[in-house]
Amino acid sequence: MEGVIYLEDGTIYQGLGFGYKGTVVGELVFNTAMMGYQEVLTDPSYSGQIINMTYPLIGNYGINEEDNESDRIHAKGLIVKSICHNPSNFKCNKTIEQWLREMKIPGVYHVDTRSITRKVRMHGAMKCVLSNEGLDSEELKKICEMEALRWDYMKDAGTKERIHIDGKGPRIAVLDLGARRSIIESLKKRDCHIILFPYGSTAEEIKACSPDGLMITNGPGNPKEAKEAIDEVGKLIKSGLPTFGICMGHQIIALAIGGDTFKLPYGHRGGNHGIYDKNKDCSYITSQNHGYAVKPESVILKGMDITHINLNDETVEGMKHNKLPIFSVQFLPETAPGAQHTAYLFDDFLRLMTERK
Repeated sequence: MEGVIYLEDGTIYQGLGFGYKGTVVGELVFNTAMMGYQEVLTDPSYSGQIINMTYPLIGNYGINEEDNESDRIHAKGLIVKSICHNPSNFKCNKTIEQWLREMKIPGVYHVDTRSITRKVRMHGAMKCVLSNEGLDSEELKKICEMEALRWDYMKDAGTKERIHIDGKGPRIAVLDLGARRSIIESLKKRDCHIILFPYGSTAEEIKACSPDGLMITNGPGNPKEAKEAIDEVGKLIKSGLPTFGICMGHQIIALAIGGDTFKLPYGHRGGNHGIYDKNKDCSYITSQNHGYAVKPESVILKGMDITHINLNDETVEGMKHNKLPIFSVQFLPETAPGAQHTAYLFDDFLRLMTERK
């Protein structure tokens, strides 16, 4: 099956198709993780994106029932150098080829993924058409020009209704912008009583459940498109509710206090991003997936202290208010897949709520 990738600047990559037979349009991004393709594809933060994996062999340990970060694949398409048709792992119950067909996600392989990555690094994330159903270049060009990209996927990536998860610990209101399952599991592990709220929930609705704290999760898209969430989070922050933001939640907090965000040239996506924790005077390797970052000077002026920085480009990776009980990080503290060294942030959140009481 022929596979082709068409970029908005007219660049074409020819390869072979796999997975579901179809054509999709999305934002082309790359991920540098050497493992965790199942978690990456099911991460809601990848909604609307076509993922180019830089690691050359994908699918070698197959697909299992335990490693999904949500109930489906959120990425629009997958690009890899080579796929494994004969995986070897005791938990494996299907190949990545079978999985993509079931989930109706098209893929292209046998292309130069390093060249594609260099293209994105030089020119930034761009619109892309991925097809494995035999379309010619003129048809692909027309599709690329006609279909616009969405930037507000956070509005429908999370839960559609309020969900209660019983626990004996603190009551946590979770504003779900596209939460990874491992974030919720990290709270459950600490016996928290969790109330998941969908996008569009008001500050009054959240406060009515008498939470001890608020968590704002990861999610896809441009944070400035989440205007309703920014307004409601601003009200909750002013009320003094202990708040912990992760990824998109970190950016929402920045905007809610009057700060600003900007789009990174090609984002941070992978399981090997170094960050520095100023308070602990320690560096960590983290898992990341974001295309936007917080402008440091904009939040410092609003009372935020920068607590974590990225060791590659020195962008903001974490912040904490110097008076209010608010902190946030740009990376994934539960890190699935990857090292577990930054899970201490969940414990910091629990201590913050205890101190506030």
